Amino acid sequence: MIQTPESPDHTEAVSFSKAIGPIAFFFLLLIYGLFIHPQWVDKGKMLPLDVLVLIAISFTSAYLMILGYSWDKIQKHIVSKVSDSLPVIFILFAIGVLIGSWMVSGTIPMLIYYGISMINPDWIYIFTFLICIVFSLLTGTSWGSAGTIGVVMLGITQVYDANLAITAGAIVGGSFFGDKLSPLSDTTNIASLATGVPLYEHIHSMMFTTGPAAILAACVYIYLSPSLGGDVSQGGIENMEMVNQTLMDISNIFNFNILLLLPMAIVIYGTVKKKSIFLTLLNSSWVAMVLAFIFQDFSLTDVFVSFKSGFNTKMSSAPISEDSSVLMILNRGGLYNLIDGIVISLLVFTFIGVLDVINAIEVSIKSLMNKIKKRYQVIVAALSATWVTNLTTSNQYATSFIIGSAFANKFDDLKVNRKVLSRSIEDAGTMMENLMPWTPTGIFMAATLGIHPFDYAPYQYLSLINIVIAYFFAFTGIACFYNTKKKKNGPQEAA
Repeated sequence: MIQTPESPDHTEAVSFSKAIGPIAFFFLLLIYGLFIHPQWVDKGKMLPLDVLVLIAISFTSAYLMILGYSWDKIQKHIVSKVSDSLPVIFILFAIGVLIGSWMVSGTIPMLIYYGISMINPDWIYIFTFLICIVFSLLTGTSWGSAGTIGVVMLGITQVYDANLAITAGAIVGGSFFGDKLSPLSDTTNIASLATGVPLYEHIHSMMFTTGPAAILAACVYIYLSPSLGGDVSQGGIENMEMVNQTLMDISNIFNFNILLLLPMAIVIYGTVKKKSIFLTLLNSSWVAMVLAFIFQDFSLTDVFVSFKSGFNTKMSSAPISEDSSVLMILNRGGLYNLIDGIVISLLVFTFIGVLDVINAIEVSIKSLMNKIKKRYQVIVAALSATWVTNLTTSNQYATSFIIGSAFANKFDDLKVNRKVLSRSIEDAGTMMENLMPWTPTGIFMAATLGIHPFDYAPYQYLSLINIVIAYFFAFTGIACFYNTKKKKNGPQEAA
């Protein structure tokens, strides 16, 4: 199809100085609103992220109109980019419904109940990290892992009054270990495809950075465990009366049955078989609804309200203690549970659509190419460009293809194996995206876990250690596979 000047896909080349303006303004806004303002202007209070993004949209639109672009052209790019965000928004809706349905059916409460009974609370952080790793490796999805088994582990943490931010960091880190290394993961396959690197060559390369990072992160979580005097509250662990009361409250509200594991089995099966994530989550929710009618004592209205607004223990007529921590654990989920995240996602993709009018991101990256002369420079540049691109586009798919296209030939010219490029795309993209609150992943984790990314980020040791190792290897040449030829990858070979 021939692109016309007014088609949404058409972008015009501009100079680096014009392309970098809106991007720099966006990051300055974020730095002030999310860092400077809460630290030095109004202690502890960040400016609303959605308002910051809206300001960036308005500024960039005005900036482009001054450059001579019509609003119709800008609007077409916005519509095109927002349409690309619909799969993400569908998943956000589906996860909210999934949590509400798993609550009212008794699936999550049953897992929390037996988790409290079986898990040694002295090792809650390391156990959370490891179980999320296993679940995400099996399914290849970080969002699904955090939204299911992650919610369960957070509930157990609440009962024992351990540190929720540390647990959230372990959940996110463990979930992204599998999202990065599982052959079932979409981001793993996309990074492989975008760079023309065979999938298992790509995974092999990532093990050099992520493997040591996971081992070191596990050691830190062990160190932070309550039995070793880590920074957690001991009150809930010592107060077994409160724990027993919570167990009693859960058992009073719900009836347990082995069939309540069926919704989780559906999610695992659907992701392993690479079925639609959205449809898999919905199918799991419908099965959970049926199980709620079969095994639980809730009315039709209660079940439907759980899907819409989330489960609430007030729906139950069972006697529970007024100050029971079960109230905090179970009152969540629903179609509108992630509405704040959905609004921010729409605004972020709107901003990206405006940037696409002048192809600002690719122009900014390609301007760096002429300055790169050495091997370590190209790896460092790929890592840094990936990080900035992903934080700007909020789209790991787009980032993979932008960075893959921009850097592939440069890696070949300097005789650096492309599997270092594919690894770098995930080290600085997939692994770092979850630490920032304006990315879809950061938005999702905050809404699902109830912990702000800036609160769990200091404890998300996997990503923090992984990126340090990635840069260390870049500067030292360790595991950079110099002078080795990349293997042909058939139809996935980069153009």
